[in-house]
Amino acid sequence: MSFGECTITLQDVAYQLGLPVDGRYVSGFLTDFHVYIDGGRPDEETVRRFARAYIMMLLGTQLFADKSGNRIHIRWLPFVARLEEMGSYNWGSAALAWLYRCMCRVANRHVVKLAGPLQLLQSWIFWRFPGFRPAGYDAFSWPLASRWSGYNPGISEKGPRVQMARLKIDLLQARDFIWMPYSTPDVLQVVHPEVLEPRHTMLWWCVTSLIYFAVVEWHQVDRVLPQFGGVQPPPHPALNIDFLMSQEASERLCP
Repeated sequence: MSFGECTITLQDVAYQLGLPVDGRYVSGFLTDFHVYIDGGRPDEETVRRFARAYIMMLLGTQLFADKSGNRIHIRWLPFVARLEEMGSYNWGSAALAWLYRCMCRVANRHVVKLAGPLQLLQSWIFWRFPGFRPAGYDAFSWPLASRWSGYNPGISEKGPRVQMARLKIDLLQARDFIWMPYSTPDVLQVVHPEVLEPRHTMLWWCVTSLIYFAVVEWHQVDRVLPQFGGVQPPPHPALNIDFLMSQEASERLCP
């Protein structure tokens, strides 16, 4: 932006989606998948556990949506088969890594569709850019992204709407961006207390890796310190992680 850099951070993931931003990284190998199938004839309890994996389409169609339509990757079966362990994973970090990667891919002029947790991207825009916010959504609860659950713009005026949005982006100034939208009393009244525990908030400031299977992105919050109430010094050149973008062999094992 003309007024400085801004981005979606782990803080936004915590507030917007209510996901944990610490815990075990979300990864694994498909070569180990056979251990979850007992001779192709699982017992009834196993069937119920694996059925819940498909029922929980939130993973495959919301947080980690791709362009496969209504299909869900088998990578999620081992996770949801152990429901008691799901809370120990860093789902927030994984979702942000996937969004970063999808936004990187769609920057290619040959890519026309954007995948990823788009409800996070949309809510981040509406909360931080009031000029893009739809009217009539003043009330909100937890998590903050649920504020826009009823928003469903029509497609009849998609072309003019895109043109207008591009013009607005070109004209953006510092006053058009809310650097700290979560510090207001009305937000603090609805936020879940666990989100504000130091063991979580300390990670919002961390310059660290974000891991989602073979996808590894970088959480470069040192370039957006005003989003945390800090003063932004001249940033160093952005970290070059191009080598992490070309993990063809790894993606075949843990896509």
